[in-house]
Amino acid sequence: MIRKYVYTACVSILMLLFVTRVEKTHAAITLPAIITDSMVLQQRSAAALWGWAKAGEKIEITNDWDHRKVKTIADKNGTWQVRIKTGIAGGPYTITIRGENTITIKDVYLGEVWLCSGQSNMNFPLGKGESWRTGVFNCEAEIAKANYTTIRLFTVKQEVANEPQKDVKGKWNSCTSSVAAGFSAVAYYFAREIQKETGFPIGLIHSSWGGTPAESWTRKDTLQGNHALLPILQRYEEAIKKFPADEKAYAVELEKWKRGLDSITQQGGKATPMPKKPVDPLTDSKSPSTLYNAMIHPLIPFTIKGVIWYQGESNSDRPCEYQKLFPALINSWRKEWNTDFPFYFVEIAPHYQKIPEIREAQLYTYKTVSRTGLVVITDYGDSLNIHPRNKEVVGHRLALWALAKDYGKKEIVYSGPIYRSMNIEGNKVVIHFDYADGGLVAKEGTLKEFAIAGSDKQFMKANATIEGDKVIVWSDMVKQPEAVRFGWRNFPHAELYNKAGLPASPFSTGGLMAYPCQ
Repeated sequence: MIRKYVYTACVSILMLLFVTRVEKTHAAITLPAIITDSMVLQQRSAAALWGWAKAGEKIEITNDWDHRKVKTIADKNGTWQVRIKTGIAGGPYTITIRGENTITIKDVYLGEVWLCSGQSNMNFPLGKGESWRTGVFNCEAEIAKANYTTIRLFTVKQEVANEPQKDVKGKWNSCTSSVAAGFSAVAYYFAREIQKETGFPIGLIHSSWGGTPAESWTRKDTLQGNHALLPILQRYEEAIKKFPADEKAYAVELEKWKRGLDSITQQGGKATPMPKKPVDPLTDSKSPSTLYNAMIHPLIPFTIKGVIWYQGESNSDRPCEYQKLFPALINSWRKEWNTDFPFYFVEIAPHYQKIPEIREAQLYTYKTVSRTGLVVITDYGDSLNIHPRNKEVVGHRLALWALAKDYGKKEIVYSGPIYRSMNIEGNKVVIHFDYADGGLVAKEGTLKEFAIAGSDKQFMKANATIEGDKVIVWSDMVKQPEAVRFGWRNFPHAELYNKAGLPASPFSTGGLMAYPCQ
C-alpha cells in the first residue's frame, strides 16, 4: 500500500513538472523560420513580423534603424502580428522582441525582397547536381565569383501538406559560393543584376519544385471558386478513390516481375523494367494545393516586393485550362498578401514536346492580368532539353522588367515585340507590335515563321516583310486573309527582334488557337 502511495505521489510530481514545463514552453515567444538572423526586410514598407506566444502575452518590438517601439498582445490562440516601418535600404541592424522571453534578431538588412517560385527551371541550381541539374554554363567560374554579402538567400524545404501550414523549414544565408551553388540560378542572376544597378541589399525567398503543375501552388478555395478549374479537383478526388486499387494492382505486377526476374537471371537474359509504384495523391507534390499549403501559405504575410515565376511545362498538355488557372493563381496570391505586387514570369523555352498553345496561354495571362511581365526565351531553347543551361539570360531579362517598372530605369527596353493588333489591307495583313520602338529586325535577313489563313482556318506558310515597327504578311494562296500566326510550333526559331535585341513572342491573332478555349 505504501509503495502504491509513493508511486502515485511520484507520478503527480512528474505530471506537475511536465505541465509547468509545457506552460513555460507555450509562454516563450517563437518566430517562423522566415523571421530570423540575416534576413532582409522590404525597405520603405510596413514590414510584417509575427509569431506565437502565450495567449494574452504582451510583446514589444524595437529596432535600431529608428528605435521605434511597437507593442501588441498575443490573441486567444497565442498568435501575434505587427507591422514595423522600415526606412531606406541599409544595415546591418538588429530587431529585439520582448515578452516573457527576449529574442534578438541580428544582421538584418533593409532592401528588396523577391519571392522566386515555379518548377524545375526555377529550381535549376547554379552548380551541378543530380539528374537534370547540370548546372549553368561555365558553372565553376560562376560559382567562384558568387560572393555577395548583402544578397541573402532563403530556400524553402520541399514539403507537401493537405491543409495550410503555419511554418516552413529553411534559413537565411549570405550569398557565398557554397550557398549559391545549390540555389536557384535564375533567381541568383536576377538578384545580382538588380543589386548591380541599384546597390540595394536583396533578399530572395526561393520556393519551387520540379515537375509540378500550377494547381499545386494554388489555394484550394481558389480552385473551388472557379467553375473552369473544378475539373482539377474532380481528377484529384478520382485519383484518391482509385489509389487503393492501383496499389493492389502494383503489388500483383511487382510479384509477377520478381518471379520473372528470377527466371531471367537463371537464364542469363535481360530483365524487363520494374513496375512503377503508384504515388499516393495525398502525398504527391503534383496534387492540387499541396505546395501552396506547405511552401507558400506559411510565408504570408512576409512583406515582399514582388514575384518572379518560371513554370508551365507541367501544364503544357492543358493550355486552355492554364489560361484560367495561371491568372487565378496570381490574383489569389495578391489577395492573400493584400497587395498588388508585380509578377514577372518566363515563357517556357521551346522544346519538341511543348505545344505552342501553352505559350499562347502565358501570353494571354500577360495581356489580361495587370502588373505582369513576360520574358521570352525562344532564342535560348534546346529542342531536346527542357532545362536549357543558360539561366543568366533568363535572370537578366526578368531583371529588365523589374528595373524598368520598379526601380525607375525608364531608359531600359524590357520586352521584345508583343503582338498588339492587326488590320487587313486587300490580300495582306499588317501586324502591329508593342515594344517595337525604333523598328523591328529580322536577325537572319528573312522572316520564315509567319503563317496565314483565310476563313477556312487552314494556315499556310506566308511571306513577311518588316516596315518600320510593323510586319506585312501575305500569301498568293490566300486571297482573303483573316488570321496570322507567328512561331506557332513546338520549337519555333527566333528570328524577329526589336532594336534592343529582344525576341518577339510567338502569337496567334485574336487568340486563335489550334482548338478554341471556352
